[in-house]
Amino acid sequence: MHGDFLAEARGAEGKLTGGLALLSGYLNRVRAEEENILYLIAGDMVQGSIIDTEYKGCSTIEIMNYLAPDAVCLGNHEFDYGLPHLLFLEKLANFPIVNANLYLKPYNKRLMKPFHILRVDGLDVLIIGIITEKILADIAKDERISSFITLAEASSEVGRICNAYKRDDIDLTILLTHIGYESDLELAGMLDPRWGVDLIIGGHSHTMLERPALVNGVLIAQAGVGTDQVGRFDLVVDDDTNRVVEYNWQLVPINEGTAEPDRELQAYIESFKQVVDRKYNTIIGRFAEKLVHPSRVVETPLGNLTADALADSTGLDLVLVGSGFIRSAELGPVVTLGSFLACYGFDEALTRFTVTGSQLKRIFDHVMRPENRTGEGECYQVNGGLEAIYDERGKRLESLTLRGEPVEEGCRYTLGLPDYHYRNSASFLNVTSEELAELSEPRVVATSIRDVLEEYFRNNQNISRRVEGRLTYR
Repeated sequence: MHGDFLAEARGAEGKLTGGLALLSGYLNRVRAEEENILYLIAGDMVQGSIIDTEYKGCSTIEIMNYLAPDAVCLGNHEFDYGLPHLLFLEKLANFPIVNANLYLKPYNKRLMKPFHILRVDGLDVLIIGIITEKILADIAKDERISSFITLAEASSEVGRICNAYKRDDIDLTILLTHIGYESDLELAGMLDPRWGVDLIIGGHSHTMLERPALVNGVLIAQAGVGTDQVGRFDLVVDDDTNRVVEYNWQLVPINEGTAEPDRELQAYIESFKQVVDRKYNTIIGRFAEKLVHPSRVVETPLGNLTADALADSTGLDLVLVGSGFIRSAELGPVVTLGSFLACYGFDEALTRFTVTGSQLKRIFDHVMRPENRTGEGECYQVNGGLEAIYDERGKRLESLTLRGEPVEEGCRYTLGLPDYHYRNSASFLNVTSEELAELSEPRVVATSIRDVLEEYFRNNQNISRRVEGRLTYR
């Protein structure tokens, strides 16, 4: 959901689409029409809006208490405010948050409730939560947490729970996962059919599925991101065989044609919005035009401006900005403090490293490879002056130039990385943190990336950017 609380006017007619008031209206309608309903969420309820950021997820949990999901699994962004705060948010929730494969390392105890069993019209439904290995990147500094996190280990955890609790009276078994669609497919293939897993409801890769996949007898579905649509399964379950014998899947658009908005919830959300608007409606600056960031896996105008602002302000040869750092699909032309904070919801330090041309080539060869651009990898925006060309057919970096000159393997360059990407450089960049520190001592050039960006936008009015071919795939 990513804090997607508010409806937006779309199209020439300006019809309202998405938002929790309309989604609640649809849920209310279905709950009135059907007897046996499960409303499930596959992680990442929090982060993505200024309302969520201002209240550190508490507003989101309160609103979700109103929507009353039957079960939710952890996503990586549930950890954005820290482990202690996550445990606080769990206490606020009136619904079960399930995860089976995160452990408190010193005690070999699961961090969260691993599963939840629901009784629905005489049927017992077992729901198990599984997290992505990306969660380890978010909590890498927290030595209290470990995880059985590879797909094979996650499969074993599912088997352990099914073996212990899936008696004959468990009629339907659902995995709520936050590992991405490709990993869902792989996980399904690892499951022992005797465990009786029927469905995987997935998240993380924001995949929109017009029809579910079927792997190893397991139905797999995802419904994108945000509140513009909801995935709906209509299932018939045989309580003698404990299997799904009939199903229909659809992506239901959430708009004024689907349901009447829930006015009570709308007013409740508005109470949060009014507080935020009063505090954050001041103007930081103005762009020449609206700048967009429609995809994480390609170069974008807003991504180019973000990287340029950091490189210009710090004097670095190259800055890598994680595409996921930019939370909004568009920003401007008027940039308020609220829209700025919604766009840059995270904040961290920027550290300078001295690297060789050889290391830079290794980095771009790694991050531009096709398997990193499936929605589950870590992609980047880069500052102007750099041009990287990748050969798709040969699966190799074809050329890398900086300010019009080829990057030479033996030459040295200054590279800026946010802390999150520095801590996880081995997996994200194919260069270890030790290698990054070999040539010179790493130096923090900004303790707050957001401060740098805010000052840049205040002092550079009517700026614009285009897609220039900084990252090109042939």
